[in-house]
Formats: sequence, C-alpha cells, structure tokens
Amino acid sequence: MDLKHLHTFRTVADTHGFTKAAEALSYAQSSVTAQIQALEEEVGSKLFDRLGKKVQLTPAGERLLPYAVQLLELHDRALADMSTSGSLPSGTLNIGAPESLAAFRLPGIIKEYTELYPDVKIILRPAGCKELKKFAMSGDMDLVFVLEPEADDPYLQSETLIHEPMALIAPPGHPLTLLSQVDTLDLKDVSFIHTESDCSYRLLLEQHLNSHSIYSSSDLEFWSIETIKNCVMSGLGISLLPAITVKDELSSGRVIQLPWDDSPCQVATQMLFHPGKWLSPALGEFIRLTREHAARWHQNA
Repeated sequence: MDLKHLHTFRTVADTHGFTKAAEALSYAQSSVTAQIQALEEEVGSKLFDRLGKKVQLTPAGERLLPYAVQLLELHDRALADMSTSGSLPSGTLNIGAPESLAAFRLPGIIKEYTELYPDVKIILRPAGCKELKKFAMSGDMDLVFVLEPEADDPYLQSETLIHEPMALIAPPGHPLTLLSQVDTLDLKDVSFIHTESDCSYRLLLEQHLNSHSIYSSSDLEFWSIETIKNCVMSGLGISLLPAITVKDELSSGRVIQLPWDDSPCQVATQMLFHPGKWLSPALGEFIRLTREHAARWHQNA
C-alpha cells in the first residue's frame, strides 16, 4: 500500500470530508479523490459513504483505519529512529488540553521543552475532555491532558498529575461574601455563570445542586474562562472555576472566593495517551518534563 494514500485516507477519516482533507494536506480535491479511489481499488472495497457534505467510513473503512494508523506510525517511528540517533529529539508533537490547562498548566512545560528541544514543533489544540479522549484513542493526538474526576480509563494510559482545588467565586459586595460559611442551600436563586455544558466540574456542580433540589437556570454560558471571570467581576453572577485560573484575580481582590466546601466537585489534572502509542524521543521527553513540573506543582500547592 502507498503510504501517501494511507495518509490521505486517515486525513479524510479525521476531517469527515474530502474538501477539508484537501485543505489540511494542501492538495487539490481531485488529488484526494484520486488517491482514495486508488486505495479502494487496491483493497477491493468502498471505504467511504457520502452523507450530504460529510463522509463517513464504511465497515471496510473502519477495518482499514487502525491498520493505516499503525503503518503510518511505524513509518514515522523508523524515520525518527534513523534521524535522532545520537542527536536531540525532533519532529512534531500534537497535544490537546482543555482551555484551563492549556492556559494555566502547560505554558511553563512548553516553554522549558522548546528551550531544550528547539527542533520539535508543538501543536497545542484546546478541546473538551470527551473530544480529547477520542483524539487520543484514534492516534490523532500524541498526548492529551484532561481535567476530570480521577478514574482509570479502560482504553487509555492515564496518569494523575495533581488534584485541582476549585474556587466558587463572586464579585466583591455580593451578598454571599458576607457569610462566614456558604452552604449549598444558600446557592438557591443565585445567578450562575457556567462553563460549557459538557465541562466536568460544571456537571459535578449541577449534580450536587440538583441533589439539594436546586436547579440553576444557566442564563450565561461561555467556553472562555477569561470571559467568565470578567462577567463575575462585572457583577453578573458567581462561577465555579479551577483555583489556578483565578489566582491573580483572588490575590488582587477583583473576585472573592466564597467559603464553600468544594468536595462534591473534585477534579484532577490527568495525562493520557494510547497504550499502543510508540513513545518517540520527543514524546518521551515531554512526558518526563511534565512529571517534573507536576512535582513542582505539588511543592507550590
């Protein structure tokens, strides 16, 4: 099989479209179509079904995809092994993380890593935790970080780096800031500013509130943590966020952390990758450096 055709096949499968695959690969769409047709002739089966503007894998395509991923990875592994023997790591690392970790945990790691290994290109893609796990499973990402309740994943190699304390924040002068202790029932009829609907700690908060017959109306919902913080500071409501994301605002008094027990909403920063993933020198060094930084996080907690 032509590795170029397999790479195109995998890209079409990942992007769910010939046009998007052509853009990603910088090919003409006719070239993508021709390569897929050539691969279909070689394997003797149709690999994609067209559903409107999107395409999806046929059963034959589903069977071929894991082999394509393995062959392409073996090819990359061979090239890396030949080119990095006795030299510094090089290549590209595709890493994924939710916005909170991409903005507040990973920059220090990436800064030190790029200083040590300037020949490695790092692509950091923010996404939701559920989507990130899919990327790790498919091999589309080399390494992902999630912020979720600690749990063993049956399909991915996972490692807990640190448990993240949560902060229920309010603007100065909010009535709840006058209480010496905020109980869950005090949150009834309070305006919340929520993160995205599938955010792990939002789901935990809503489950906890619901268990106390509190059903908050999500008048405001944002993906951006910076937007949420600005809305809280503007007096639009309160919000539950990882403490690391509001450290500066708390120290400056722009927001107030409410004295509320966050134990129902415990989450941890976790590092995940596919157990069958080949740990290239570049990836192995990134994992090593991440563990070093995680040890420092614990010291500074």
